[in-house]
Amino acid sequence: MRTAGQGPEGFEKRDGFMIPGQDLVMAGFTGFEGTRRIGQYKREELEAHFSPMFLRCLDQTEDISVKQWMECETAQGSCPVSSYEYAGEGGVLAALWNLSGIFNAGIDVDLRLFPIRQITVEICELYELNPYRLLCGNCVVMAADRGGQLVRRLSAQGIPAAVIGCVTEGIARQIRHGEETAGYLERPKPDELLKIVTTI
Repeated sequence: MRTAGQGPEGFEKRDGFMIPGQDLVMAGFTGFEGTRRIGQYKREELEAHFSPMFLRCLDQTEDISVKQWMECETAQGSCPVSSYEYAGEGGVLAALWNLSGIFNAGIDVDLRLFPIRQITVEICELYELNPYRLLCGNCVVMAADRGGQLVRRLSAQGIPAAVIGCVTEGIARQIRHGEETAGYLERPKPDELLKIVTTI
């Protein structure tokens, strides 16, 4: 792997690369860790809006670790990923900002392609939160030459994944919503979870 240079916004150097034409792949669910935290703090309120069966998934643990998969593939020398960023505080949009900034690369992503659970959609609508800026766990965004193949490999291991966009020329970070252009990715903001709880 080549080493990324120092970006104009002071991002630290990191091994890897992103080049125009590569696919951007997301593994894991948008904002699900934040959704689970909200479930812990607001359970009584949520039970007044949703059925117990619908809320049951908030109590389930995720069996497959994205990080373990990455580490295993890397150790075996078979990882097809040229660069990656784990999504955590600030959500998947913060991870995309960091990834593109580290490698000084442009990106074009479609929000409708991001893997997201229906319960996250419903709870974010209830509390007027942006799920794409909500705390993630067990989630990573990656650049790879053949994103479709990577998605199939992840899916075979039980890891939800999708091609969410591509690396582009220049440094613009474009966001789409289907065929409509939603604008450009902004600098990371405070995690949406902080609107519900005081600390993360």
